Amino acid sequence: MKYKSNKIIVKALLLLFISIFSFCKKSDNVLVADNSYPQYGTPYANVPDPADAVIYQVNIRAFSADGNFKGVLARLDSVKALGTNVLYLMPIHPVGILKAAYGLGSPYSVKDYKDVNPDFGTLEDLRNLVNAAHTRNMAVMLDWVANDTSWDNAWISNKNWYTKDSNGNIIYPEGTNWTDVADLDYTNQEMRVAMIDAMKYWVFTANIDGYRCDAADFVPFDFWAQANSALKAISTHKLLMLAEGTRNDHFKAGFQLVYGMRWYNGLENKIFGNRGSASLLQDLNTSEFAPAFSGAQVVRYTTNHDVYLTDGSPVNVYGGKTGSMAAFMVTALMKGVPMIYNGQEVGATAVIDFFNKTPINWNTNPEITAEYKKILSFRQGSDAVKNGQLLVYSSDDVAVFTKTTDSQKVLVIANLRGTSSTYSVPANLLTTGWKNAFTGASFTLGTQLFLQPYQHMVLMQ
Repeated sequence: MKYKSNKIIVKALLLLFISIFSFCKKSDNVLVADNSYPQYGTPYANVPDPADAVIYQVNIRAFSADGNFKGVLARLDSVKALGTNVLYLMPIHPVGILKAAYGLGSPYSVKDYKDVNPDFGTLEDLRNLVNAAHTRNMAVMLDWVANDTSWDNAWISNKNWYTKDSNGNIIYPEGTNWTDVADLDYTNQEMRVAMIDAMKYWVFTANIDGYRCDAADFVPFDFWAQANSALKAISTHKLLMLAEGTRNDHFKAGFQLVYGMRWYNGLENKIFGNRGSASLLQDLNTSEFAPAFSGAQVVRYTTNHDVYLTDGSPVNVYGGKTGSMAAFMVTALMKGVPMIYNGQEVGATAVIDFFNKTPINWNTNPEITAEYKKILSFRQGSDAVKNGQLLVYSSDDVAVFTKTTDSQKVLVIANLRGTSSTYSVPANLLTTGWKNAFTGASFTLGTQLFLQPYQHMVLMQ
């Protein structure tokens, strides 16, 4: 539903909608939205459990020369071949024009929660992409911007849905420079109902499988608990919910997946940027998983759309091609769910923007693509990596850990320095039977292991 008049009309339309579809009920004295849309297609039955997920993030504007849904569909086989099983699309909605950011405007400035950006195609194009992903055994997750809207979103006519200053003027989110968006007021129950209703709309209308929730730290815990509860009540769908944030209450609010933002900052800034000890990764691993419930996961990445634009590509951030792969190997195999941002699998170093069209050159560095495939293929086939006991043996320069089950032991070793390093191998790793996990070749560990700059390997027994 679009709200395109004054507050009285908005309320009247809401009441009419409620009376016709009976889409509201009380839950702990908070209004939540019920199912109210016909189901398009057949709900996808093979949505992966959180521990089995491997996420691929698509910046639609950069993914192809045309920058649309059809361009994503054309390369879907290549995305699947990497070993990914969750396709995460950055915001698909029309972008606001009023007070827009530079270029084509930010895709996170949502003008209409129930429409698709015509630059990307039509609803049918989106449905075709979702169908094609499901056919390839991939779930589809949409980016959801709950904290704010564009200034020309139809909701803006209902001023009480937004945060205001002391003079009664709607404001952009405090403490940010996001001047292209208007901050939503989560004390307003009608707005909450409309937000959850819009989230449900795409589950039914496009048959999607979950959401990556943008700037989740800015939105109150009780709303996320409300939204997750309402979405999980859709019994026909198994949905994945991912929070972008660092708050410790996101798992408690019902998210199965939460961003490993501290991991990225520690790896990129402290270890690679300032030569901090590789042992810091274990501390970050422990702290990020501390609030997680059984079955929940932290999403780990070496880049995403934000940090690629601000910090640079993984090749630049982690000291070159080999360094970027050492960083990814540790990130993908220590613990959690790996996420790839489009372009990193070909070692892209050119600008990948999300305010403009900056098409990725997919014809570079096939050897990097092959290594991503090896790492992710091994992860998907290794119960030890996904569910085994983690023990860490890192030195200051070298990240070392094992993942162990009754049937398999995996040893990951990665020099995180751009210089040669010598690692003193602990006595309990000096056992026989090690082999290279990718080639099957036998490997003997001595008491000292000499590693070239950024050299990395996976051994197994």
